[in-house]
Amino acid sequence: MILMTSEVIQKATAAQKAAAAMNRLTTAQKNNALETMADALLAHSDDIIAANAEDLSRGKEQGTSPSLLDRLALNHERIAGIAEGLRQIVQLQDPVGATIQSFTRPNGLKVEQIAVPIGVIGIIYEARPNVTVDAAGLCLKTGNCVVLRGGSAALSSNAKIVEVLRNSLKTTDMPPDAIQLIEDSDRASVNEMLRLNGLLDVIIPRGGAALIQNVVQNATVPVIETGAGICHVFVDESANPAMASSIAYNAKMQRPSVCNSMETLLVHVAFARNGGLEELLAPMVKADAELRISGVTSGELANARKATDEDFATEYNDYILNVKIVSGLDEALEHIAAFGTKHSECIVTENADNAERFLQEVDAAAVYHNASTRFTDGFEFGYGAEIGISTQKLHARGPMGLPSLTSTKYRIYGNGQIRG
Repeated sequence: MILMTSEVIQKATAAQKAAAAMNRLTTAQKNNALETMADALLAHSDDIIAANAEDLSRGKEQGTSPSLLDRLALNHERIAGIAEGLRQIVQLQDPVGATIQSFTRPNGLKVEQIAVPIGVIGIIYEARPNVTVDAAGLCLKTGNCVVLRGGSAALSSNAKIVEVLRNSLKTTDMPPDAIQLIEDSDRASVNEMLRLNGLLDVIIPRGGAALIQNVVQNATVPVIETGAGICHVFVDESANPAMASSIAYNAKMQRPSVCNSMETLLVHVAFARNGGLEELLAPMVKADAELRISGVTSGELANARKATDEDFATEYNDYILNVKIVSGLDEALEHIAAFGTKHSECIVTENADNAERFLQEVDAAAVYHNASTRFTDGFEFGYGAEIGISTQKLHARGPMGLPSLTSTKYRIYGNGQIRG
């Protein structure tokens, strides 16, 4: 009798078998594979664009919004940018094999702790097709195999991209099975991945809050939680008004659809008095941001209504801003503790003691003094690229560059020592 296995198990098993070969690759071999992948994307741009047209056509039929269709669309220029992203990963330092610490014990044992690949990484995401390439490139650079499960909206695009990448690896030392794509668009394929203990070493979800929470709550495979960002900016009593206005505007309005954008602006009551609040919000009101305010009558400000706890607990990713007037730093800290998602938080103040308290007491992956939360990003931190922004505490936290995609191994050198 022939036992049938699912696509998920077949591809995860193939990736696991490729892991040993990945462990033997040198940095030069990995970089050559990434360069070859980049060349292949450019050489097969027309094929990728044709596959992408299938996704766009299907999206239009299903009523997908023009903005989402634009994010999904690929053309020669965008594919060139995706290929360039792979070449940028080539330029990044390879963390695999780096010595983290080295010491010799009194008994003569020499102990080294080194960075090693995690193994097989599952990535579940809803984003644009470029994430398929970015995630694969980062995983392969660190010697990991990757099992990708993208959203159904980009199914044809992702399938063609992975086909191109896998075929290109046949001319390199990297095994093509190091990249796998789950093409089953049924949600059951996601749920199956979540329980592939022994085949997947870790799962990284990238997408909206619903996706992330489904993975976190239902996975038995270890998860690195990323993404959800209810970020705050607290404008303290001593804040420089011009600086506060500039930071708040940038944190909310520069790109509201991303996880490091501000959702709630907390304003010290003393700063809010005598026109301070109106001056702070005026640029956003002018740009047609919708305001939801607690602490003043919504009618006092144009385009505003009263904020609720539900508002404070919502990640809008839109031109909608919560505003709360607080009595001081203590109330601001309490609010952030109650509604924050441990992503990015900012205080604008000229009071050094308040700044230090904020930086010390706020529990978040990134805390800022007098700078926009929009800087929580692997590129902005100098990592060159990131797999996501971790909001948890174990293994990795904050923007996850290449080092975050490694684990560690101890190597011990002796000359016959035995334990008594």
